[in-house]
Amino acid sequence: MKINENTLLEGPRVVLVPYSEGHVPRYHEWMKSPELQQLTASEPLTLEQEFDMQRSWREDDDKCTFIILDKQRWADGVVEEEQCMLGDVNIFLTDPTDQTLAELEIMIAEPSSRGKGLGKEVTRMMMCYGVTKLGVKKFQAKIGLDNQVSVCQVFKEVTLELVVDESFHSRLLQEVATSVQERDYRQSCSSRQQRLPQ
Repeated sequence: MKINENTLLEGPRVVLVPYSEGHVPRYHEWMKSPELQQLTASEPLTLEQEFDMQRSWREDDDKCTFIILDKQRWADGVVEEEQCMLGDVNIFLTDPTDQTLAELEIMIAEPSSRGKGLGKEVTRMMMCYGVTKLGVKKFQAKIGLDNQVSVCQVFKEVTLELVVDESFHSRLLQEVATSVQERDYRQSCSSRQQRLPQ
């Protein structure tokens, strides 16, 4: 989605950046994992197909994707951005007749980063972005049955739904507004590049 092509969202422990070509090789390596393929209901792609997918996600009007970075590693500035990658988060506008309905998907691809509450932080950040920038009023999340929630026999997943009413909207903005900063991604990359060892 073009709206986030130059958006960086910085939270307490993660940084969300637009999914760019430089992220594709690492993303492609993650997606070779049978575990991640199962968890994301994905099929293996060639590297060329992965680059095509990244371009599609960047250009399509119904997909908003960010790569999740480890904030501490990224802020240190001593490693390339791709080495800070933890996963990705997406908002899909799933109904062309209702642009206020969105599916939220999160993948923490790095096993060592799971179970630390990063998904919760990313969820709040992305929900706030969806509500304030994309006009989302209802979120859906599909949860794999292995997460012990509920049942859809065909896809082996359950769909949860959250309607964004005024109370939730206010609470979300209060929780996230004080802890998340939106910045210019290109400008942040330029300053970060100056700090990287030559």
